[in-house]
This record gives sequence, C-alpha cells and structure tokens, in this order.
Amino acid sequence: MSEGQQQGSRLDPWVDSYAKRTEGMKVSAIRALFSVATRPEVVSLAGGMPNLAALPMDDVGDMIGRLIKEQGEVALQYGSGQGVTKLREQICEVMKLSGIEGHPDDVVVTTGSQSALDLVTRLFCDPGDVVLVEAPSYVGALGVFSAFQCEVVHVYTDEGGLNPEALDEAIKDVVAQGKKPKLIYTIPSFQNPLGITQSPERRKQVLEVALKHKVMVLEDDPYCMLGFDGVVPRAIRADDAEGVIYLGSFSKSIASGLRVGWALAPHGVREKLTLASESSVLSPSNFSQMTVSEYLSTQPWDQQLKAFREMYRERRDVLIGAMEELLPAGCTWTVPEGGFFSWVTLPGGINTTTMLPKATANLVAYVPGNGFYVDDEQGSDAMRVSYCFPPLDRIPEGVRRLAATIEAEQELIETFGPSATKSRKSGPSTPSPEIP
Repeated sequence: MSEGQQQGSRLDPWVDSYAKRTEGMKVSAIRALFSVATRPEVVSLAGGMPNLAALPMDDVGDMIGRLIKEQGEVALQYGSGQGVTKLREQICEVMKLSGIEGHPDDVVVTTGSQSALDLVTRLFCDPGDVVLVEAPSYVGALGVFSAFQCEVVHVYTDEGGLNPEALDEAIKDVVAQGKKPKLIYTIPSFQNPLGITQSPERRKQVLEVALKHKVMVLEDDPYCMLGFDGVVPRAIRADDAEGVIYLGSFSKSIASGLRVGWALAPHGVREKLTLASESSVLSPSNFSQMTVSEYLSTQPWDQQLKAFREMYRERRDVLIGAMEELLPAGCTWTVPEGGFFSWVTLPGGINTTTMLPKATANLVAYVPGNGFYVDDEQGSDAMRVSYCFPPLDRIPEGVRRLAATIEAEQELIETFGPSATKSRKSGPSTPSPEIP
C-alpha cells in the first residue's frame, strides 16, 4: 500500500479508493447523539429547523394543488440550470428589502443556500487556499470548506460581529505565509451560532478591508427577514456589486423542505456558477421553485413573516427568561434580536462536548461550541441553544434540565478536577439537517 493510503476494512473495503479530499469529511461522535435527541421525551435546544406551526398548511396545500392542476407538466419537468425566470425576478424584489439592486440575470437558484455555498467554494478554492470566517462560524460552511481542503482561519469576532481590524491582520498574516486568501465568509445578520448582528458601520468596514485586499466576500444571509423589530438589515452586497457574492434562502422565511435558495453574483461569476450547478444537479427542482413563486404571488408573505417574527420573538423571550432564572452563576449568553440562536458560555472549565451525553441522559440536547470551530479546543466551554423549534411550553423545562446537568458537572469538577471533563478530539464534522 502506497504512502498516505488508508487501509480498507471489513466495514468499508473501498477506503483506500477514496479521493484524498474525503479525509476532511468526518462524522463526529456528537451527531450520533442526535438520534437520541429526536425522541419526543427529549427537549431539543439543538436543532436549527424553522418552526412551521405558523404556516397556513391548508392554504399552502390548496395552492400546490392548483399549481399541479394548472401547470403540472412544467412543474414536474426538468428546468433551467439557472432557475425559473419568474422566481429570479421575484428574488430581486425580495432582495430590495435588504437594499440590494440586483438583476435577474445575475441570480442563480440553488437547492437551498447550502448548495450555493458548495458551488462558490468549488469555483474559488483550490486545496490549501484560505477561507476567513467568524469565530465561531456556521458548522455547515466549515464542513464545505473542509471537504474542498481549504484552510479555515477563524477571525476574532466581538459583540459587534466580525472585527475588521482583526480581519485586516489575519489577511496580512495569510499573505505573509505565502498562502492565498480566497473568501471572507460572514453571516452578518443574527449570526449562526452567536445570534449577533453587525451594525451598518461594521459591515462597511468589513467590506473596505475585503476590497483593500481584493478578497471576495461571501455573504450568507438566511435570517435577514427574521429581525424581531421587523427591520431588514442592509446587506453588505447593497454597497458593492463586484466584491460580494450574496447567498439567500427561503428555508427560514417560507419552508426549509422546499430547498430553494440562491446566489447573487458578479456577472462573470454567475456564468461559472450556472455551469457548476448544471454539472452538479442539472437543474434545481422546477416544482419547488414554482411553489415558492406561486406562494410569493398569491399568499400574504409579509403577514406570514410577521407571524414568524412574533412566534420566534416570544420563544426567544421565554428562553432568555428561563436562563436568567435557572442557569448557575457564571453562565453568560447572547440576547439575539432576530433569528434562531443564543450562544451560552459556561464557567469553571466545563467541557460541553463531554457533558452532552449526560445532558441527553437528562432528556435535553444542545450543540457543543467546538462544533463551530475547525479546532476542537476552541469553543469547548460554550454551546449553541435554539429557541425556534421546541414547543413554547417545553423551553423552560429544557433549560431546567440543562441547568441541572451543568450543576452536576460543576460538582464533578470540584471533586475530581477539570481533567474529569476533557473530551477526545473528534475531527471536523459534516453538517446534518438536525444542526443547520
């Protein structure tokens, strides 16, 4: 067997035939616990799935029935690799809410924005190229960058989001090492997992740094419509059309199961994105696209967004109130103004990965913080908790169970020391539907 080959096993005799890039595609032990977390008796504060209870299912069902009856032969057929023209026009109208003046010709519809993230990385990044990301950052993005053998550099992120001074220094360091910084990946609005939002001034500063160093900004904006005050933050892409690729999605604002997202790209990039998409999926689903298009045309989407915002704001308030009342002293957390998540930091050397099996045994689940870093050692004292999906009346009980688990872990450390809670390294994990 040649150097660098992996040895096959009785479980998988093809291991030594895989491409080298698959070495970055590992499933962590954390994901195995989510089969437990989906049991009905478990209060899951882990999942980032949108709550569809506020979606008028009868109206949506009737709308889809009419769509199939009247346009079924088109909706159920192959389509354009770039996406349905009418939907791309509607997407441009949606983006105007974020201050973006885009053209339908520069929109590529994708199978969720995760697919767009994959396509952009495929176009821009060779093995060893550097992608700069927030600290912490979206686990699904880290999985994509790892799969394409990128080097991920986490950039200091404060309460205002990605820090522009730290970003500038990080790019200089990368260049000084003879490496190529290819992308700056950021979620500026209600960030996953921190829940924080960049101010308008901060967004301008991040863009200035990117333009100064000629590094493309990859702006991922799936939560922008879910600000609790009803205000849609101005996108970074609104201030520059050539240095930013903007990713959007209907997963959070309509329904994730439709898997409809998009990329708005500079014109030259758009052509390559379309070719990459065609080689990957031939075309995004006509049925899903036409369903979204019909929804935007015939349903009161603005009122639906208002209902989602009110639902998630109420859940946020219940979560924060329960944590204030129940979590032990020394715990801190972010208070999001929109989106799905709060970031909780624990005191006293508690390792949230080690604690997770004990939490699930106590019938509560969360996502350990180190899953949002490429280095397992970072974020080990933190966790992401979500208020979007659990039933409202179950959130306080979930926090009560979490508090009891933390208190038990504190007692363990006091008795045996911090080494009692250290975890083994699990390697970078790939995203899953349970932890978007």
